[in-house]
Amino acid sequence: MRDRVKARYEEAARAQGLTPETLTGAADWQPAADMDGLLMQATEVGIKAGLEQVGEDIVGLRSLILYGLKGVCAYAHHAHVLGGESDAVYAGVESALDFLATNPADMNALLERAMALGQLNLQVMEMLDGANTGTFGAPEPSAVRVTPVKGKAILVSGHDLKDLVNLLEQTKDTGINIYTHGEMLPAHGYPKLKAYPHLAGNYGGAWQDQQTEFADFPGAILMTSNCIIEPRPQYRQRIFTAGPVGWPGVRHIADGNFAPVIEAAKALPGFKEDVAEKTITVGFGHDAVLGVADKVIDAVKAGAIRHFFLIGGCDGAAPGRNYYTEFAEKAPQDSVILTLGCNKYRFNQHDFGDIGGIPRLLDIGQCNDSYSAIKIATALAGAFECGVNDLPLSLIVSWFEQKAAAVLLTLLSLGIRNIRLGPTLPAFLTPALVQALVDQFGLQPITDAQSDIDAALMRQAA
Repeated sequence: MRDRVKARYEEAARAQGLTPETLTGAADWQPAADMDGLLMQATEVGIKAGLEQVGEDIVGLRSLILYGLKGVCAYAHHAHVLGGESDAVYAGVESALDFLATNPADMNALLERAMALGQLNLQVMEMLDGANTGTFGAPEPSAVRVTPVKGKAILVSGHDLKDLVNLLEQTKDTGINIYTHGEMLPAHGYPKLKAYPHLAGNYGGAWQDQQTEFADFPGAILMTSNCIIEPRPQYRQRIFTAGPVGWPGVRHIADGNFAPVIEAAKALPGFKEDVAEKTITVGFGHDAVLGVADKVIDAVKAGAIRHFFLIGGCDGAAPGRNYYTEFAEKAPQDSVILTLGCNKYRFNQHDFGDIGGIPRLLDIGQCNDSYSAIKIATALAGAFECGVNDLPLSLIVSWFEQKAAAVLLTLLSLGIRNIRLGPTLPAFLTPALVQALVDQFGLQPITDAQSDIDAALMRQAA
């Protein structure tokens, strides 16, 4: 890809009568041909390059920007496949890459760049939100079946709604039921997606459970965008990949033609019988929530709603993640829980009830829908004529991968304080960097669920 870009640059320069510049550094770097050579190069260009010269704090900040940039690009990819593009976004990505290529070592400059990247990510998430809602309609509260129905079946995981709609279109009138998994659950809230009657429901939970859940699923499996774990032998022959995700030896659908997936589903047994119906509700995007904002505001003013907790982010299998289950279940009855990302599988089948007809659990969507949470918070702040930090709102964010880094930078760049982050902090956040983030942004590592709930309510009361 780099060589193609370089060739196009040289061609464009000559077409304007210019002599192409001699490119150096990253633009001219050549990877070694074998593993030994690559490992040797890693000391010069790997994530810890320059550690002995600049120290772990600078390397940590470089890493925060790099991982945040990967998250920005992941969101931009999701928007791009639906036609969402922006020259300003591409320029921002190029600028960040150029900055990292200079091996920056000034802490203030690195922090400033990290905040700029957070603002860039806000633009990208807004673009992605527009691409999703413009293509599939604004999400609306919708009941989703979480128990299977009799019949042939395909399971779709990952994040890519375009792959899902293409598969739904190609399986019309085939008798094959389509199930979502992981971050695809919010698809059931989009009007144009839920209009397909064979979008039967959601199967399983978050990405880290896929090896067990995929082995038990009696149909074909389509993995889109990311989150794949090494496929086990029990389903290796019936899992397919699409878009930027793949695995050696797994069949990849590169052209959007899902005929091989459909044929595999037809050859597999599917579910032999219906299981008693059970549902959960999704689809509380910013349009849906702000559509009843007057009721929410009245409930807050009347004292019926004391506090909002946003419990969201990326889930994982590491110890300590039961914290999020405990937090949601221990949240007081006069509080509302907003959730997004696959973290929600920790508690989204729990019956939280409602407050005056307002559900206590509001599923905003994918991690890709973080923009909705920001828009809801800023709209409520406007309604109460205060800042977001003055709202009865606490953000409890679970950390795992690059998109979480990008969203965290966005929240910090917006001046949102007192975010609880866990269950473990990123390895590149050194004690000194954590302290800097605590001092500058009020960022706080999680402790235990009840203590953090009490602290959030005390801070609000104060």
